[in-house]
Amino acid sequence: MSNLDLGEANRFGLVSVALRTPSFIIGLVLTLCFVVAALLSFFWTPFDVTNLVIADRLKPPSLLHWFGTDNFGRDIFSMVMVGARTSIAVALIAVGIGIIVGVPLGLLAAARHGSLLDEVIMRTNDLVFAFPALLMAIMITAVFGPSAINAITAIGIFNIPVFARLARGAALSLWTRDYVLAARVSGKGRARISAEHILPNITNLLIVQGTIQFSLGILAEAGLAYVGLGTQPPLPSWGRMLSDAQTMIYIAPYMAIFPGLAIVLTVLGLNLMGDGLRDVFDPKLRRAR
Repeated sequence: MSNLDLGEANRFGLVSVALRTPSFIIGLVLTLCFVVAALLSFFWTPFDVTNLVIADRLKPPSLLHWFGTDNFGRDIFSMVMVGARTSIAVALIAVGIGIIVGVPLGLLAAARHGSLLDEVIMRTNDLVFAFPALLMAIMITAVFGPSAINAITAIGIFNIPVFARLARGAALSLWTRDYVLAARVSGKGRARISAEHILPNITNLLIVQGTIQFSLGILAEAGLAYVGLGTQPPLPSWGRMLSDAQTMIYIAPYMAIFPGLAIVLTVLGLNLMGDGLRDVFDPKLRRAR
């Protein structure tokens, strides 16, 4: 059997295991529901989320307005759909920043383990990691003003040391493997070894961590929007919907219930996916369960 056939067989085996993992299936279904809602919101929503209909304000859930309306008469179901688009986009881009910047830094630090460069990279990561995303967002918005882009920047910067640490730790355990030593003896440079031998063998870890950071990114975006530092009106955001609902909690509790459920179910789905993927990629965990 060729190497290509072996690779295809291995991928088929992983897919088969994933489809037999309950946590992965449940997480995938929950996540896909919100991804589909987010994609659908680009083309259609039951009502225009920027249209204020004061005559319809604070209407409870009904066949016309499934999740009810807010204090401005906007349809909450439509706002949750558009809010899914906002939250997923912010979290996805922020995680992408963390991976694109953090993983190369971690691989570089591992390749130069024990050197001054390794020390500088890791101490800089420790410094960045000391500032939570919320504090970083406050500093950024104090200079540039609140916006979704600044929220993405703050969350993305916070993700960089997470992936740098993970990549460095995983790579260090591989630099002593026989196939890496053989590659060094054959004359391959550190950068080439990192790209051809180290990175492919830590991709599984990065995928699992990326799923977890994605869920944390959605929470961070909601938190920033809640305090007014994230997505700005008129674009809906789950966090800002919760902020708007706090003064109406006794009059119209559904204003807080539905965006809150959206956040909980999305984060739960992503965490279940991450847990399932960890089981799929680690045979020891599968045997233990």
